[in-house]
Amino acid sequence: MSVTTVGVLGAGQMGGGVAQVAAQAGVNVLLNDVSDELVKRGFAAIERNLDRMIQRGRFKPDERDRILRRIDVTAKLDDLRHTDFVIEAVVENEDAKIALFQKLDQFCPPHVIFASNTSSISITRMGARTSRADRFIGMHFMNPVPAMRLVEIIRGLATSQETYEATRTLAERLGKNTMTAEDFPGFIVNRILLPMINEGIYTLYEGVGGVIDIDTAMKLGTNQPMGPLELADLIGLDTCLAIMEVMHRVFGDDKYRPCPLLKKYVDAGYLGRKVGRGFYTYDPQGNPIAPTAQSR
Repeated sequence: MSVTTVGVLGAGQMGGGVAQVAAQAGVNVLLNDVSDELVKRGFAAIERNLDRMIQRGRFKPDERDRILRRIDVTAKLDDLRHTDFVIEAVVENEDAKIALFQKLDQFCPPHVIFASNTSSISITRMGARTSRADRFIGMHFMNPVPAMRLVEIIRGLATSQETYEATRTLAERLGKNTMTAEDFPGFIVNRILLPMINEGIYTLYEGVGGVIDIDTAMKLGTNQPMGPLELADLIGLDTCLAIMEVMHRVFGDDKYRPCPLLKKYVDAGYLGRKVGRGFYTYDPQGNPIAPTAQSR
């Protein structure tokens, strides 16, 4: 299957990143969100990312302009009927994702592959709620998409070999390394990563250490580039909570029980870097300033 135009649902951090790497790879992109304001904001974020890459010597201005010309934006969902491959990157909520895919299913041609960037939700279950379970697959990009090399590919029970091959080929065209995970909550990366982050939050909750102590200990003690609390802020605390809740519900094992402090922060709207406040507060450029008062 030849992919010439990719539709990306969701113009936030993940969707914008997917759109950027696709356009950099020479693929035409149609970036969609629920309002003109959101898609324009997403496009502006891509422009800023490319400008930073110019400053670092990665691109020349004319290359940036060619990349941006490959990205069209729309707030009309049915415009995605003109794409060959749709990648969904909206909120980590199963009902919201299924409702979106069911709408797409009504007007996208039968050959169009639907891929979900879900971090934890069953590909089999979502695909079964459409008329194209054989052309439904998981395509889990890592955050931040332009910098991270991995894409997890998750086959649902009905996903065809043709769909898998087309997805792997597209991911490799975007410059990504791929691996295949079975369709279990959290797949491979988040099945391992999120319990570690959750335990870091428990360590803060129980007063074992402060935010900086915990992150410094894990960075210097295990050679990780980011500590678990800073990484949680980057991922989004609401997304971390959603993944932990899925694993806790499906596996029924208390080792996946979300920390009460994580729930409290999400309830307060402290969702991390994307809102300027999580376990750290952030300046307008997204740089951490200091732990929040509640986190010290």
